[in-house]
Amino acid sequence: MYDYEDEEEDIFGTPPAVSSSVPSIDFEKELNQDQFSAVTAPDCPALVLAGAGSGKTRTLTYRVAYLLSKGVSPEAILLLTFTNKASKQMLSRVEELTGIASQRFLGGTFHHVGGQVLRLFGDSISLPRNFTILDDGDSDSLLNEIIRDLDPDFFKTKENPKAKPIKGIISFARNIMTDVNQVAKGRYPGNADLLSKIENFASFYQKIKLQRGLADYDDLLVYWLEILENNDEAATYYQNRFSHVLVDEYQDVNCLQAKIVDKIAYKHQIMAVGDDAQCIYTWRGADLDQILSFPDRHPGTKIFKIETNYRSSPEILKLANDILKSRATEGSFSKELKPSRPHQDLPLVVPTMDAYQQADFVLSKVQSLYDSGVHYDDIAILYRAHFHAMELQVELSRRGVPFVITSGMRFFEQAHVKDLVAQLRFVANPKDLTAFFRFACLLPKVGEKTAAKIIGIAEKYTLSGQCSLIEALESKEVWAKVPKDAKEDWKELVETLKNIAILTATASPAQVVEGAIGGWYQDYLRSTYENWPRREEDLESLIDFATKYENLAEMLSQLVL
Repeated sequence: MYDYEDEEEDIFGTPPAVSSSVPSIDFEKELNQDQFSAVTAPDCPALVLAGAGSGKTRTLTYRVAYLLSKGVSPEAILLLTFTNKASKQMLSRVEELTGIASQRFLGGTFHHVGGQVLRLFGDSISLPRNFTILDDGDSDSLLNEIIRDLDPDFFKTKENPKAKPIKGIISFARNIMTDVNQVAKGRYPGNADLLSKIENFASFYQKIKLQRGLADYDDLLVYWLEILENNDEAATYYQNRFSHVLVDEYQDVNCLQAKIVDKIAYKHQIMAVGDDAQCIYTWRGADLDQILSFPDRHPGTKIFKIETNYRSSPEILKLANDILKSRATEGSFSKELKPSRPHQDLPLVVPTMDAYQQADFVLSKVQSLYDSGVHYDDIAILYRAHFHAMELQVELSRRGVPFVITSGMRFFEQAHVKDLVAQLRFVANPKDLTAFFRFACLLPKVGEKTAAKIIGIAEKYTLSGQCSLIEALESKEVWAKVPKDAKEDWKELVETLKNIAILTATASPAQVVEGAIGGWYQDYLRSTYENWPRREEDLESLIDFATKYENLAEMLSQLVL
């Protein structure tokens, strides 16, 4: 947990006039015509549709500078972004352009600004001003504690989800402003008892947080809106405080965030910047209808389109424009990206038989570029999900080509992949205790000490020579050492290990991997992770990977190399 830092000079007091003159900026020279029109827009609701690579950040930055040049106080400008990095970059650039300190603006993520609002008005909803914000790990732990107190046997039933997926349901419901029961019903249809329990857990989770003076990330938004809707003093203060509200990446706002913005900008003193063609976060609550209905909610909206692209070649933009034209006109804004870069080769669509042929083709292009004098650090390979890049990563490593994963971890370093591979490693080599400890410690109440005692007893049991180490794991002696809460999982885990061992001796590596995926770990994955479908996709891609090898040992060696 961490305490939110107050920056009272940013949020309290009547906005003073700009005390220092803003250096003269030739906005028309610095911007293209589309950007200039948006930056110098009159004081009316404005929706800026900024296509990919069109200089959206530059436009928003210069808009702030333009407002300052017209005498608007920096304290009267609210800048809402989706990352602190984006906010800091914009305000830092504004400071360079105008000489006005970035600390004078109220800018940051929705959660950052919401936290500051609660410091001032939180007591009106029974949240003390010295409340503590829970990070993801802390909120998981608190919900876990509450569930165990309310229903001590809940986690003993393997079909029941762990605390993290339940918190994901609660969070999603709050962000899309619907009942927890509705979201839970979509995840666990037909299980009325579980749905009732989740609803009860959510209610107590909220109650306990308030009692203890705690707030999770969602509370920063939910309570912010509650204050604006029910506290006239707070609503009036912020509505009068900000003469200009600027929102970045508006296509990714959810209905909760949109309501907050609309409440503050009730005089329609708002400029929203986004692109309806780039809404990719619907899985976490982003609501495309918010940008599409913006003109309806803010009468008199002036729409600006920034269509000059500085990133891609004309050939790529033609392909992108053709895709955009195929969208339903009633569910989108029309726009056409215009090139600024010179012509290059046509983009290629290359059909391949499988992922390995695809990896071979991509690597041959990389090698061709490298041989022609292009440095490796000037080459990028893009893909949608990590499991799509598994074969590429293997081939890059095998050929000794240096590479860096810029988002997330390398495929085989992901926790769920290592968990499954650990089971395969242990079956292939029962002396690999590192592998045993990895998956054994996933069971309830099993730590390294307990796991060490269990494997020690099993090893002694095998001294008679009557059974293998895996078979010894289901002996009465071992069973007696398994914690009560872990016994059901232990039984399934041992069955899975035995099945893997049988398949290793009789089937192909691909069948071995498939058997491991369908065993104990599948239930563990689905009950532990909110995003288990994506993780399961990762694991299933290992089946294709395994088809390249004649035996399990060879495949496992390749994973390390």
